[in-house]
Amino acid sequence: MGLPKPVLVALGCVPGLLAVLALVMCAAGVDRSAARGAAPPPVAARITVPRPVARPPIVPRTAWLDAVSTREQPPPRYDDRVVAVFIHHTDSPSDYDCADVPRVIRDVYAGQTGAKDWDDIGYNFLVDRCGTIYEGRAGGIDRPVTGAHTQGFNHRSAGIAAIGTFTAGSPVPKAMTDAIARLVAWKLGLSGVDPRGTVRLVSSNSLSRYAAGTATVLSTVSGHDAAFMTSCPGAALSARLPEIRDRAARIQGR
Repeated sequence: MGLPKPVLVALGCVPGLLAVLALVMCAAGVDRSAARGAAPPPVAARITVPRPVARPPIVPRTAWLDAVSTREQPPPRYDDRVVAVFIHHTDSPSDYDCADVPRVIRDVYAGQTGAKDWDDIGYNFLVDRCGTIYEGRAGGIDRPVTGAHTQGFNHRSAGIAAIGTFTAGSPVPKAMTDAIARLVAWKLGLSGVDPRGTVRLVSSNSLSRYAAGTATVLSTVSGHDAAFMTSCPGAALSARLPEIRDRAARIQGR
C-alpha cells in the first residue's frame, strides 16, 4: 500500500534538511573552535621588522696599539656570521681616567699576548666607563672575526669586554651599558639576530662548561660565565644583562 502524499513529501525533504543541518553543525563547530582559540598566526607575523641599525662610533685599534707594542700575528680567522655575543669584564681597576684607556687596553693586550702567549687581544671590542667603544682583535670591525674570548664558543660569536671589575656591589656606569647595548644591536643586527632570543651553539673545547661536540642553547647575549667556569663578567654586570638585551632589541626596532 502506498504512503500518504504528505509523508512522501516530508521524506523527500529529508536529504535537503540533512544537508542544511550539516552546514549548521559545521558552522557551529568553526565558531566553537574560534571560541576555544584557534592556532595563533606565526610568531613572525607579530614581530616588527627590525630597522637597519647604524654602526655606533668605534675607535680603531690603531688608536691604542702602537708600533712598540705590536707583535707578529697570523692572519685573522673568520666565521660566516655572528649569532651570539658574550659579555666580559677585564678584571682591571675601574677608577681609570677615560683619557688613559688606550694605555689600559695596551696593558690587556700585553698580558694576553705575553704571559698567555695569544696571537692578539682576545676580545673583539672593549667599552670604557665613559661609553667609548674600541676595536679589539684585528680583522675588521664589520666582519665576523673569530675571537679568543670564550673558550669553546669563539665561533660565530663576538666578545665585548667592559673595562673594569664589576663584582657584586660595584657600580656599572650607565654610559657603559648603553654603549654595549648599541654595539650588540648593531653587531647582531647584521645577522638579523634578536638580542632577547636564544641560539644553539656547539662547544669546540672540553675546557668550557660543555664537552667538545656538545650542543647547548644559550641566550644570544650571554655573560662569559654561561659558557665557561668563571665569575666573569662579575655579578654587578651580569645583573644588567636583561636591561642590555631589552635596550638592544629596542634599538633594532623590535
